[in-house]
Amino acid sequence: MTTFRNIFIMSIAIIGFSFKQQAQETKTEEKDKFKYLTEQFGDAKILRYQVTGFDALNLNQKKLVYYLSQAALCGRDVIYDQNYRFNLLIRKTLEGIYQDYSGDRTGEDFKKFEVYLKRVWFSNGIHHHYSTEKFLPEFSMDYLKTLIKGTKPESLPLSKGQNVENFISEISPLIFSPDVAPKRVSLDDSKDLVFSSASNFYEGVTQAEVEKYYENLRAAARKEKKDTLISFGLNSKVVKKNGKVTEQVYKVGGLYGKAIEKIVFWLEKALPIAETPEQHASIEKLIEFYRTGSLVSWDEYNIAWVKDQTALVDFVSGFMEVYGDPMAMKGSWESIVNFKDVEATKRTVILSENAQYFEDNSPVAPEYRKKKVKGVTAKVIITAQLGGESDPTTPIGINLPNANWIRKEHGSKSVTMDNITYAYDQASQGNGFLEEFAASQQEIDRVKTYGHLAGNLTTDLHECLGHGSGQLKSGVSADALKNYHSSIEESRADLFALYYIMDPIMIKLGLFSDEKVAQAEYDNYIRNGMMTQLVRIQPGKTIEQAHMRDRALISHWIYEKGKDKNIIEKVTSAGKTSFRVNDYAGMRRLVGELLREIQRITSEGDYDAAKTLVETYAVQVDQPLHKEVLERYRKLNIAPYAGFINPNYSLIMNGNTIADVRIEYPDDFAKQMLHYSKNFSFLPAR
Repeated sequence: MTTFRNIFIMSIAIIGFSFKQQAQETKTEEKDKFKYLTEQFGDAKILRYQVTGFDALNLNQKKLVYYLSQAALCGRDVIYDQNYRFNLLIRKTLEGIYQDYSGDRTGEDFKKFEVYLKRVWFSNGIHHHYSTEKFLPEFSMDYLKTLIKGTKPESLPLSKGQNVENFISEISPLIFSPDVAPKRVSLDDSKDLVFSSASNFYEGVTQAEVEKYYENLRAAARKEKKDTLISFGLNSKVVKKNGKVTEQVYKVGGLYGKAIEKIVFWLEKALPIAETPEQHASIEKLIEFYRTGSLVSWDEYNIAWVKDQTALVDFVSGFMEVYGDPMAMKGSWESIVNFKDVEATKRTVILSENAQYFEDNSPVAPEYRKKKVKGVTAKVIITAQLGGESDPTTPIGINLPNANWIRKEHGSKSVTMDNITYAYDQASQGNGFLEEFAASQQEIDRVKTYGHLAGNLTTDLHECLGHGSGQLKSGVSADALKNYHSSIEESRADLFALYYIMDPIMIKLGLFSDEKVAQAEYDNYIRNGMMTQLVRIQPGKTIEQAHMRDRALISHWIYEKGKDKNIIEKVTSAGKTSFRVNDYAGMRRLVGELLREIQRITSEGDYDAAKTLVETYAVQVDQPLHKEVLERYRKLNIAPYAGFINPNYSLIMNGNTIADVRIEYPDDFAKQMLHYSKNFSFLPAR
């Protein structure tokens, strides 16, 4: 996610290192007291995360978490509709059946129906959250008819005057036809990206019309000497009405207005108890943005948000990441509520305090480095609530704002979501995955000892420094790389992290004491990029998701460029393939070379070079290897994707006064999803 001084602070480094040991001991004690994995279905598993330290917050901080969490849930319908225009119709149909169907609920077909509904909840729609391809039910169309006919009409989202038979005819192809909306995000530039994508950011327009529309907007802004740095199109849908291309803006009184009204309601509750003047100012600007839809207000909010450095409780809310738009312009709605892990943050303080060193010593061309890094801050957070695009699947770190000019002039915030990464780690203990795919016992031992710390530090570097590094050449638009933007941007941040995790400066700063930490990260990265991430792809398919393309691009490029020196070795033993890093220093040199080129591509907006890199190294799959990986993985009975159940918050009242906020940890995914649909659904099915 894009959904940060040159002085070495050794005292902080030492404190940070000792805290890491203490924190791990504390978490180990908690391990057996908390159930992380709750269930598994399809290719997904459901985990819980623990909001460690919530009870230690003061009352106003707890209330702030509560109000912001309610706001985070109010945007749930928005992400469904952004993902596909019929998602709400389908979800509400399935939920109506699930709650009201009067027939047999014990047979295999109904179990398959339940799995399909859970997959829709998991992906916020009918397209896979990662591959973006439409997934189909394992029950038949005839069985759907049986389900609908066995459900009271009032429990279904029928249009006015519509009978059940017509409703069945309407909804069946939406669910069952592989030719209807087959892909949510298509990145195949041989086709019209807008027409070939099912995401609901455009209606009745072509890719060329969208490009022309925004070219005209930018030209008009330049002519009138207005702000041309705003993220045109971030919070709108482009439609053609009566032959004219126009925008429908997301705001109160506009598109998604009913849901946004509720978000504003809870933000206004939070405003009086903001922890700092800066936080108060940022919430005010966010409310203004939601009310007006003004992207100038959005930028002002982001600047105010970056300035808030001392509040313990924090959150993100808005239309941010553009992965869901094939044109890489439209922001998907999301929210994450959190509070700072003060002790663990000491390791990210070390990075942010030394951001200028990292920038100055980067292998990229000097003209594409920032001359002065401003406002880079980082922290480790305890996630308290996930919402929108980040729920139930979530990133493990974020770096915001996304606007390059704001990052350059005002700085950015980077966070690593420690309780999320810890939940992943605990849920994966003893599943046999590492033993199956690692190249040697030495590698297994190294990763088990150092892998978790290595992963967290790489995330810190990726989010804190990677995304915030470098600068665009004057006149280059942030969306110049179009459909290749996301893959290139994630590769840039990953390469920055990989380059510096192996740098001796990490040991000098006290972030770790043994270079095996860096080696463990290189082991994990190459194994994943070359091989194990293929478990997330169906046979015969190519790599589509931006982060997967990023990892494949880096791993395959380094493997190919280092072949002559045997930097990475492909090993086959007893019919099993693995990849072993033989020369860690050599791999780092190649990481630096690729980082230099990808920063050049980004800075110059070199679309053709981006396309060549991505299409050559990041898209195609070695089919025999893929088949082997899938067969080996299937025997482990592990779901490749994980999502989360949120904690529940409730107010404890003393008369009309809030006395406390209670936190509870539910373990029933379906029950939580139905609760959200009942209490936080504000948009119509049609």
